[in-house]
Amino acid sequence: MQTMMPTKPTETRKSMRINLPPQNSNINILQRRFHILLCYTKASEEDSGWIFAGRMKESLGKALEEEPILAGRLQRRSEESGGGDFEIVSNDAGVRTVEVKADHVKLTEFVDELKANKREANELVFWEDIVQHNPQFSPLIYIQVTNFSCGGYSIGITSSLLLVDPFTFSNFLKKWSKIHKTIFSRTNIPKIPYLYFPNYVSSPNDYLLITGSNYKTCKNNTNAAAQSVILTVPKDILHNNNHNNLAALCIEEAERKTGSRMASSLSLLLHKLPCEKEDACNKVEMCSRKGLLEGLLVSENKISGLINTNCAIRTWDELGLDSLCFDEGNKAHYVSCWISSSSAVSDEGSVMIINPPGDDTDTMGIKVVVTFD
Repeated sequence: MQTMMPTKPTETRKSMRINLPPQNSNINILQRRFHILLCYTKASEEDSGWIFAGRMKESLGKALEEEPILAGRLQRRSEESGGGDFEIVSNDAGVRTVEVKADHVKLTEFVDELKANKREANELVFWEDIVQHNPQFSPLIYIQVTNFSCGGYSIGITSSLLLVDPFTFSNFLKKWSKIHKTIFSRTNIPKIPYLYFPNYVSSPNDYLLITGSNYKTCKNNTNAAAQSVILTVPKDILHNNNHNNLAALCIEEAERKTGSRMASSLSLLLHKLPCEKEDACNKVEMCSRKGLLEGLLVSENKISGLINTNCAIRTWDELGLDSLCFDEGNKAHYVSCWISSSSAVSDEGSVMIINPPGDDTDTMGIKVVVTFD
């Protein structure tokens, strides 16, 4: 396991405030995360996950220069700065990377078993829970590269939902892939990267999938996918910034579309709220399904009509990651995205409302992600 930092020190260290409810000592939202699994077939004789992983450490460092907050850490704010709330500080602590191998199976076989529900995608991602009493030591992004016997490989990326929403994070991955292709399209680059992991292990068994990945938690199914419904609504639909009413209406719509029922308790995560001293902040509220639905105002019935007529139900395909490639022309053979949490929050749902940037001209600018337990 290694840590990748921005290639240049971040001179102006920005922070992002995280407003949590008063009972944040046991807040479960700390462990909720978003997973992306990208599977690639072998593009050339020289191509492999080991080669990609060695090279990505250079390109990822370059990409983090532009978004240093992604290499930051969560910490508690001082009493002078807000007392009791958290903030994410761009302190260049880095992204954690893991490299493992799966000699016992080919990539195409693994993907076929995934599609047949005989395998779990969480075998190919990594996550360690944020330490609540010392969160400043916990990475907020993990990347696991898994090498298969056929030469194909997967890239499993996990990010904390407190840090970044799935849409913003996907845009970062697209920028990273462009930087990677630009750097390694040169003809004079060495075939074997300097940080080539097989050169640094003492035993071939040191990086087997069973020990390298989050195997124990996979067995307990704590990275298992929760069902999510993505709704896109007009950005002018909010009246008086009543996010609770919007969340309640989207829960109703998601339940109607899927036939599922939201858990009795849920977290409401608001991304990119305007703040006085920061560019934006994220806010978490703990809610009950009953309380949200009973709290709907009669005056908001017109919003309900807008939800029913203008709301678009989306899937994670909207992220556009199926065309993401780090080697020109080698698009992902298989892509999967999901939200999960630790076993402690397995009976808790969530609603994530993602506000568009202030200069966004898209009239369908608000993304609402309803995740059942």
